[in-house]
Amino acid sequence: MSMSIAQATKPGEFAASDSPVKAADAHREQRIAQRAAALFHERRQHGLQRLDRAFAFLMAGQWVFAILVAVFLSPYGWAGKVKAVHFHVYLALFMGAALTVVPGALALLNPGRALTRHVIAANQMLWSALLIHLTGGRIETHFHVFGSLAFLSLYLDWKVLLTATVVVASDHLLRQIAWPESVYGVLNPEWWRFLEHAFWVVFENVVLALACVIGIKDMMRAARQQAQVEVLTESDELKTLALEMALAEAKR
Repeated sequence: MSMSIAQATKPGEFAASDSPVKAADAHREQRIAQRAAALFHERRQHGLQRLDRAFAFLMAGQWVFAILVAVFLSPYGWAGKVKAVHFHVYLALFMGAALTVVPGALALLNPGRALTRHVIAANQMLWSALLIHLTGGRIETHFHVFGSLAFLSLYLDWKVLLTATVVVASDHLLRQIAWPESVYGVLNPEWWRFLEHAFWVVFENVVLALACVIGIKDMMRAARQQAQVEVLTESDELKTLALEMALAEAKR
């Protein structure tokens, strides 16, 4: 008895025939995702470790610079002062050592960790505070804060910028209350001076945070593209090998 095509074809036959293809596609996609994650982690860690070590050298350079500033500039940077070796030199020497040794040790012994980069961020902002103090609150030295934030954004981690912002904002607020001359160079700054500085820091951080997010997405996209190429190339090589083996078997 004749049967129509619709009757002869039972539901699920096409789905069953398609299932090996779908399974292969799912397996290939899983391999791509795993390889992309591995590539991203490898590149991310490599970049973080290099940055940690770079900041260790930067800290050492800032230490030398702070000592020179304390010896040659600090005696003239403070109004009404004469050239003399005073506590600024000891401040640059010993506080600078603390700000250099701790993050430097973490960068060399434990690079690539979140704790290391947050400690580096906090110490870099404290370096800005120390240099601002050594120069008698010169407004030009405040640019060190913005340059440091730009350097820290190379981590592509917006949380690092948050740590740096909290440290530098707290420093400016506390010193404006306790010793305004050391941060602004004047004895009686306007009460809103702290808010003005904080506004520009936040403004820069918004831009840098967006750059961090975009940078991470670009890294993930590049890792996935490489993973796709590697997995597809490996698949093609396996297909070619299987074909060669089949042809050799056929000849025998």
